[in-house]
Amino acid sequence: MSLSLYVLGLVSTLGLATVTWVVSVLKRDVSIVDGLWALMLLAAATVYATGPEPDTRRTTLILTLVVLWAVRLSGHIIHRNWGEPEDRRYRDIRQKYEPNFAWKSLGIIFWFQAGLAWLISMPLWPALTVPVDWGTFDVLAVMVWTVGMTFEGIGDWQLSRFKADPENHGKVMDRGVWRYTRHPNYFGECLIWWGFYFFAIPTGAWWTVVGPLLLTYMLLKFSGVTLLEQTIVERRPAYRAYIARTNAFIPGPPKQGTCGSISRKQTS
Repeated sequence: MSLSLYVLGLVSTLGLATVTWVVSVLKRDVSIVDGLWALMLLAAATVYATGPEPDTRRTTLILTLVVLWAVRLSGHIIHRNWGEPEDRRYRDIRQKYEPNFAWKSLGIIFWFQAGLAWLISMPLWPALTVPVDWGTFDVLAVMVWTVGMTFEGIGDWQLSRFKADPENHGKVMDRGVWRYTRHPNYFGECLIWWGFYFFAIPTGAWWTVVGPLLLTYMLLKFSGVTLLEQTIVERRPAYRAYIARTNAFIPGPPKQGTCGSISRKQTS
C-alpha cells in the first residue's frame, strides 16, 4: 500500500468539496453537500483503484460496488432536494455562524465532510490496491453489502412514495421496512461500509476498522439518529408513539401495546 496514494485520496475529496462549495455560495444553499457525500467517497475509491498494484477482478468488483452505492445514493438525495429550500439543519448552522458564513462553511461543512469521507474510505485503500486471492471474507463482504444496499434502497424508495401522497402529509412513515426500524437507510448504510471493511481484512489491514467504526458513530450519535430525532417529537408529537414501539436502528419486530400511525422526515 502506498501512503501517498491514500493522501491523494484526501486531495480528491477536498478538491470535490471545494468546487461544490463555490456552487453553494452562488446558490446560497450549503445543503447541496448532502448530495456530494457519496461522490466524495467514490472519488477517493477511484484514486485508490488507479494505484501502483496490478488491477484484478477483485478490484473491479469492489469498485463496481462503490459506484453502484454512490450513484444510487447521490442520485436519490439530489432528486429529493431538487428545487427545495436549504435544509432546516443547515439554516440553523448558517444562523449560528453568521456573519461571513459563506466563507466559514468551506471549513466547517465542506472540508469537514471531505475529511470524514476520507477517513471512512480507509478500508477501500488496501482493498483496492493489495492483490489477494478470493476467500471467505469476500463472500461475507458481498452478502453484508447486499443486505445493506437492499435496506437503504427500499427504505428510501418507500419513504419517497409515502411523502409523495398528499394524504400522508403530517404523518410519520411506519410501513414497510420502517415498521421494523426508524432508520432503515442508516442501518443499510452502516452494513454497506462494514461490507467494504470485510474486503480489507484479507489484505492484513484489519486496523482500517477505524472507517466503519467512525461511520457507525456518526450515524448513531452525531449526524444521524441523534441529530434527526432531537426536535422531531416537538414538531410531530405522534412520533413519540413510533419511538415507543419501533427499534431505533437494528430492525426488530414492533413492540406490543402501542398503536397509531405516524410519519417522519428522513434525511439521506
